[in-house]
Amino acid sequence: MKSWKLLTIVLSSLVLVACATGPRRVSEPTASIQQLSVAADGSWSLDLRLQNYSSIPMRFESVRFALEIGGEAAGTLEATTPLTIGPESADILSLRLAPSAEGRLHAADALAARRALSYRLDGTIRAAPEDRGSARDYNVRRDGTLGPVPGLPGVMR
Repeated sequence: MKSWKLLTIVLSSLVLVACATGPRRVSEPTASIQQLSVAADGSWSLDLRLQNYSSIPMRFESVRFALEIGGEAAGTLEATTPLTIGPESADILSLRLAPSAEGRLHAADALAARRALSYRLDGTIRAAPEDRGSARDYNVRRDGTLGPVPGLPGVMR
């Protein structure tokens, strides 16, 4: 009877170890705008959602995106991001932007009419697995839509 218990414990331990050491998968990260807030002076605050689809933690070093609003160039989002995001998780990077006149007009029109606003991010995310030193650039092109948030003037999600 004792040998069966010992055998069961050993086999259970081996199964747990085998499950814990699965393959490491590094997938391309992506980004999207989670929130855009328009300030009284016309500047924007953007919450950029960085998504890590890898099965391991990734170290995000920088982002650089050309931002289009309503099909018009609105500006460049650029930041150095000493940010580590866990496996299959996301985090938010808050950025400020002085948008182009065309971008500002499109956002103001969408907010006034309470309608959706299309956007495009086109650029790169520089990232690397947390336990390795070599980062690489991942090309990202993301189309999305933001809508006015009821009760929060000047905010789109």
